[in-house]
Amino acid sequence: MTDSNTPSASPAWNQPLRYLMFTGLVLALLWLLWYVRAMFGPLVIAGLIAYILNPLAELLMVRTRLKRHTAVTIVYLLGLTTLVVLPVLLLPTLLNEFETLAQDLEVLVDNAQRLLGRPVALLGVTLHLDQLVPDITSLIGEGVTSLSTNAFHLIESTTKNLLWVLVILVTVYYLMSDWQRLRDWVHGLPPAAYRGDVERLTHEISSVWRGYLRGNLVLMLVVGVSFTAAWFIVGIPGALVLGVIAGLLTIIPDLGPAIAGTLAAGVALVEGSNNLPISNFWFAVLVFGIYLGLINIKNIWLRPRVFGRSVHMHEGLVFVAIMVAVVLEGIIGALVVVPLLASAGIVARYLYRKTLGVPPWPDEVAQ
Repeated sequence: MTDSNTPSASPAWNQPLRYLMFTGLVLALLWLLWYVRAMFGPLVIAGLIAYILNPLAELLMVRTRLKRHTAVTIVYLLGLTTLVVLPVLLLPTLLNEFETLAQDLEVLVDNAQRLLGRPVALLGVTLHLDQLVPDITSLIGEGVTSLSTNAFHLIESTTKNLLWVLVILVTVYYLMSDWQRLRDWVHGLPPAAYRGDVERLTHEISSVWRGYLRGNLVLMLVVGVSFTAAWFIVGIPGALVLGVIAGLLTIIPDLGPAIAGTLAAGVALVEGSNNLPISNFWFAVLVFGIYLGLINIKNIWLRPRVFGRSVHMHEGLVFVAIMVAVVLEGIIGALVVVPLLASAGIVARYLYRKTLGVPPWPDEVAQ
């Protein structure tokens, strides 16, 4: 006799209902992602920081046999201390050099205005260049006026950014603490028959991100330190700021270092050298020559060794993708767009080969 209190089995959904519910779930997820799109930038930054710091925590666990929570806390606090102490130590120097650099840029703008104000005779035609180029001084003045009239918006933006910094710091800690759990959760999402494929995909994607991101950070650090040291040695004013700019702009292939080198040469032309008894013109030539030498060493020798073959993409495509990302999303977009495209390529290759009914991995074909 069947107990009337025993719950009956849940009825199975028919196929149209399953498709309908799946479609509704996807649409709801897309709407949610669009609604919280403002969080993507901070979450991407937090993910990048956690991804970079996580190997340090794992190394500490292996060397000291500490539990993950303890190792993560130590690495996190050390990173946070470095993030606070370094700006405090460098802030006075950076402010002084920024002031010097701003004055030099003002002189460069004035010189450019005077140069453009001179009429140029070309094939019997007199050209007035100042009528072809907008008034740089007025543009700068408008920017300063706009800044003063929007002080309230500046305060509001600063408060909002501080809150996002807090979100990033908290997210980094929890991502590092639950890194292994998150990875196991992702691997457990697909059916058992496809878990091997998912693990293989995540491994290849992780290799791309690890190689590209760490390679870029190493490259930015080496370039920044090298140019800072070179500018200090030859005595260019604002050497620290110019070196930092060179390191940051390394993220943009070719164009970024060219901007940094041109800026350094412009400062050298205006200020001259603090250490070398040569004219400003020849000092600017020397600075630009040093830039060409160091940047070619980076491109020919350092860059291939840092990146290896981590990203299988054409250099032209990489350049276009980074330039578009800089315009649309800034420096963070430039940092992640290439590994994002490479990851999409890995997934697309897998789906394409599975659609054709051939083994998805090249080594399986070789066997």
